[in-house]
Amino acid sequence: LIFSSLFNSMSFFYNKNGGDDKWDSAQLILVQVVGSLFCCFILVSNAMVIAAVVTNKRFHYPFYYLLANLAASDFLAGIAYVYLMFNTGPVSRKLTVRGYFIRQGLLDISLSASLANLLVIALERYISVMNWKVHSNLTKRRVTLLIVLVWAISIFMGAVPSLGWNCICDLDRCSQLAPIFSRSYLIFWSVSNLVVFLVMVAIYMRIYTYVKKKTSVLMPHTSGSINRKRTPIKLIKTVMVVLGAFVFCWTPGLVVLLLDGLNCQRCNVMKLKRWLLLLAVLNSVMNPCIYSYKDEEMWTTFKNLMRCIGNGTRRQRSTKANSRPLSSGQDTVNSQPPSEELKSDNQGILKT
Repeated sequence: LIFSSLFNSMSFFYNKNGGDDKWDSAQLILVQVVGSLFCCFILVSNAMVIAAVVTNKRFHYPFYYLLANLAASDFLAGIAYVYLMFNTGPVSRKLTVRGYFIRQGLLDISLSASLANLLVIALERYISVMNWKVHSNLTKRRVTLLIVLVWAISIFMGAVPSLGWNCICDLDRCSQLAPIFSRSYLIFWSVSNLVVFLVMVAIYMRIYTYVKKKTSVLMPHTSGSINRKRTPIKLIKTVMVVLGAFVFCWTPGLVVLLLDGLNCQRCNVMKLKRWLLLLAVLNSVMNPCIYSYKDEEMWTTFKNLMRCIGNGTRRQRSTKANSRPLSSGQDTVNSQPPSEELKSDNQGILKT
């Protein structure tokens, strides 16, 4: 029964759960246009973040490797949003169950990867700051294992509904926001993410209090050298801003998912769905802007990359221009017979 239902249309489940997912044409066009512009920026900017970390040797440290992995999760989020933008609204009802699992799975994987990356970065910052170092002593092998672990957990979390935690065989437990996801899964998903939010906030509060205490102790004795220790504090501020943007953009959506999981009939969660989607997209737009604004070296690397791309484009154009065959007009000009003055000069040279 389950395997045969994978090819059924989602309209059955939308009609069953009673959720009103009707979109006005103006709203749908607005979401698609704005979302598409955001997605293009997400893909380009996060690709530049990854390229900056790869090309600049000053970024070859655990923190920046993890930051590049966070950019990779945002890049995946951009792909997931593009797929979602053009498979939402009336198109949602025409999707197969398998297609719906793919659509939601991409979103869940990207969100899980972003959250797991932020948690790993928080732990890396905690280790480095507690040792009062700019960067932690994590080896490249350990960082690679952490990155692999992040993606393994994220893929598993995104595949959980399709592996069986759904309501295909128990339609009374279906949610409104995700018609084939059981309400118990939405409760688990939202509560677990909110708990991770609280854990990260606690870690950074601990880091902040430690840095403040350490600075107050060292300031009277090392007023000059303390300036050289501001780099780890700058990195902490960068990650705290990224975390704050993530919590701001995702907490409303997680709260709405929790309310839907608790079967709140008065909450009217379907009307908030489309605007919470744009808010989630905005988070992936903000991250590259935060990197470039808070980190001068990152912004300088961005400009160098754009300059290289521009120079490469000009060289390609000049190469094409030089390789073009001469036109007929140019051929006739270049093939004209020499003038009488040139002939007389040549004859004079021969006589001498």
